[in-house]
Amino acid sequence: MTSSLSTSLPTSRIPAPPGKPALRAVPSAVRVAVLAADPFVLAGVSGELKSKPGVHLVDNRDGRDSRADVVVAVPDGTRKLHEVLAGINPEARVVLVADDPRPAELLTAVEHGLAVLLPRKEATTARLLHAINDAYQGRGALPAEQLGELLKGVTRLQREVLEPRDLTLSGLSRRETDVLRLLAEGRDTAEIAAEMAYSERTVKNILHGLLTRLDLRNRTHAVAHALRLGLI
Repeated sequence: MTSSLSTSLPTSRIPAPPGKPALRAVPSAVRVAVLAADPFVLAGVSGELKSKPGVHLVDNRDGRDSRADVVVAVPDGTRKLHEVLAGINPEARVVLVADDPRPAELLTAVEHGLAVLLPRKEATTARLLHAINDAYQGRGALPAEQLGELLKGVTRLQREVLEPRDLTLSGLSRRETDVLRLLAEGRDTAEIAAEMAYSERTVKNILHGLLTRLDLRNRTHAVAHALRLGLI
């Protein structure tokens, strides 16, 4: 990784790449874990981030930490991306530093919380700090060509894997989505069965399968879960 910054930076602002305004550092430091199969890359990226304002670098045996807010992943071909990302905090957002990842790798990164894809050849320290800040604040960024590949991969996943199993990208089947929507409207089992032209037993089986699969306590919990995630 090349660096365009000096080792001393203002503590109140994160430096900006050319053409972009500087961002204020977040009030409390973002906890960042760096994952790289190559020990030299790991040392280089960690060294660049270690003393930067707004960043608290997680420093443990292999770069993983359940408390990390953002994970910077730099695969190098010696290990598959899912191996590099295995064991990270499921709530963390991922900044992937890579050139031309394959669609399968993009989907893997999405499964692990991909927020920003930063081309490796563009990964100056300033760009990486902005990527970390964007990821932490929930702003996603993907180059247009990778976004197109990702959308094609998602379409193929929907068509070839999910649709034959009556599933959607939300993780719910269409029947489950309809049942939860009717529950949210205050309908009881009999009313849902009449609306969907099912037996009451079928409605109960749909709900039981949903509650079991998603480890939800009851119908109210299921409706709250679906509303919170924007599934209905």
